[in-house]
Amino acid sequence: MTDRKRLAFFERYLTLWVFLCMIAGVALGKLAPDLTAALSGLEFGRGSQVNIPIAVLIWLMIYPMMLKVDFTALGGVARKPKGLLVTLFVNWLVKPFSMALLAWVFLQNVFAPWIAPEVAKNYTAGLIILAAAPCTAMVFVWSYLTDGDPVYTLVQVALNDLIMLVAFAPIVMLLCGVAQVVVPSKVLVTSVVVFIVIPLAAGFLTRSVLLKTRGREWFETRFLPIFHPVTIAALLVTLVLIFAFQAGNLTQRWLAVILIAVPIVIQVYFNSGLAYLLMRWLKVEHRVAAPGALIGASNFFELAVAVAITLFGPSSPAALATVVGVLVEVPVMLSVCNLCNRTRHWFPADAPALRPGK
Repeated sequence: MTDRKRLAFFERYLTLWVFLCMIAGVALGKLAPDLTAALSGLEFGRGSQVNIPIAVLIWLMIYPMMLKVDFTALGGVARKPKGLLVTLFVNWLVKPFSMALLAWVFLQNVFAPWIAPEVAKNYTAGLIILAAAPCTAMVFVWSYLTDGDPVYTLVQVALNDLIMLVAFAPIVMLLCGVAQVVVPSKVLVTSVVVFIVIPLAAGFLTRSVLLKTRGREWFETRFLPIFHPVTIAALLVTLVLIFAFQAGNLTQRWLAVILIAVPIVIQVYFNSGLAYLLMRWLKVEHRVAAPGALIGASNFFELAVAVAITLFGPSSPAALATVVGVLVEVPVMLSVCNLCNRTRHWFPADAPALRPGK
């Protein structure tokens, strides 16, 4: 790249915000345990396990993301489908299974002297949930940093979201079953409906109506920017609450946090490297290969945290595993972006970027 990409202020210091939220959350959990317990106990109906504060905040994050998904761009990849096929292969046929394997190898075997067997199984379940949800929001940041084709990236995200509607729950149930962790199917399906189906449908309907009535320019320059500060605030408050709910685990199980990070880091580099090298072998241009590799490695951690909390509770080992994913992902993915930019010369010259609806 001739010019160094510059992120907005919030994205530029995202790792710092995550650590500040961790400090604030742990402080809240330790200094106000009664308030934290009360917030943790708020549910949509007795026994639903859907935490109200987390659900509302997740909605405030996911709905704006879904507004950006342009399904009209799906047709544009017909001219160059190889990058999309590689991304889908890694996301759905490699990543969840490789994470399950890595979690089993490290958490239930290599690290067995430091982690109780039942706790290790729950950590494994959390990592499976994390890996089964492909990233939706941060992908656009990674794509920007690697000069990715924005429309092609949007297509990859849109198709992943559609597949997630039907594949997320079965994959989680299958792999958690293999890991001998019981996942209530009714609660899992409820999570998919609440955190994927409804916001995706709401985003699609809102986008369709406003594009038709107000036009694309108004929608993208006037309407979408309204949600940017809302999304940021919701993300930060969500992180504070998550870390507050996990205050005891984070302070008393700091070794577990480090151990959980090991398979996550390996998984990110393995899957991004696999997707990137497949793209190179297939002679896919860099502006498609780099975002595709990053999509294949990153996770929809907002959804994963919400589902883990819903299934296992806000202070559970499974929820802690997804929270560690939040801590690890940003700095590791930035390093992957850097590697992609340094190896741009491995790929053929970039073709012209796709245009929306083309």
